[in-house]
Amino acid sequence: MTATASGVFRRTPIERSDQRVSWERTDQAFFSSGACHVLAWVCRDFYPEQELGLASLYLRDEEHPLHTVATWGEWAFDASGWNLVSELVQVNSEFEGRPVVRVETVTTELREFCEAHVHRQPHQYWADPTERARAYVARYDPPWL
Repeated sequence: MTATASGVFRRTPIERSDQRVSWERTDQAFFSSGACHVLAWVCRDFYPEQELGLASLYLRDEEHPLHTVATWGEWAFDASGWNLVSELVQVNSEFEGRPVVRVETVTTELREFCEAHVHRQPHQYWADPTERARAYVARYDPPWL
């Protein structure tokens, strides 16, 4: 799968207001826009022997991240599967019509990240997306294989 901008799957007003409707989107749509942070943490924990990191992409003049991914060297995992970080930066910049100006390493735990950036924690979704995220991560071969 090639890198796809997260904004391609941006939630509609009804998807933003109704968690069940948001939940019923395809996995790629759900984990691209609305639960990318959950997918990133699950991916990191799925491969503990690889010491994956976490990173957030920020658009110019934005306080909160556009997108959050798991990282392994120059590689990133998101709802597009494994792609180079540079490719994710490029497709998101092009889609948004303004540059991703920084890729910032995330060092907090999920709860703190959600509180700081107004994101839902897993228990705040229509259903906990953790198992759905594990199944999604398992579909993709990591770059180290």
